[in-house]
Amino acid sequence: MNKDEPVVRNIKEKLLSDNWYVLKKFDFELRRRDGVWQPQSREAYDRGNGAAVLLYNQTKNSVVLTRQFRFPVYINGHNGFLIEAAAGLLDDSSPEERIVAEAQEETGYHITDAEKVLETYMSPGSVTEKLYLFIAHYEDHQRTSEGGGLAEEGEDIEVLEWPFERALAAVRSGEIEDAKTIMLIQHLALSGKMKI
Repeated sequence: MNKDEPVVRNIKEKLLSDNWYVLKKFDFELRRRDGVWQPQSREAYDRGNGAAVLLYNQTKNSVVLTRQFRFPVYINGHNGFLIEAAAGLLDDSSPEERIVAEAQEETGYHITDAEKVLETYMSPGSVTEKLYLFIAHYEDHQRTSEGGGLAEEGEDIEVLEWPFERALAAVRSGEIEDAKTIMLIQHLALSGKMKI
């Protein structure tokens, strides 16, 4: 199969929902590796792209995390409260602009120096979202508010400042189950920036 040849043709889409975000059903033909065109049908949920940032302090060997209620995990048998890195949808912002705003809104820290770690698709079988993941060093004097999120957006976020060892142990024990946060904590552990 030539990589420059199209792999999808005859796409037909049907809008299923646009209540919160956009859910569509797609019928199409996929060219298999043997060259045969196979009819397929998939649903895709488009909620836009997002960005997340894990704040860390090398001197204190600490990270800033958030805890908030997530209804979809609640209806999947969890208590609903996930520990996460600060994150949000891009809307009309760049990933770099979004993480500065989310860090301020959710944690109360005004970050100025962020490092992009990676871009990832978290659920590529059904969700279009691409996440841009960052880490950013923080100092105590950068905390300009209590954080907690925006009440008008339904946010009620608890801010957690944890020793890095505790965050890493929480990944191992399953206390931290959010994939983007796990990746960012593991990145910090592998980067040598933090004491383990």
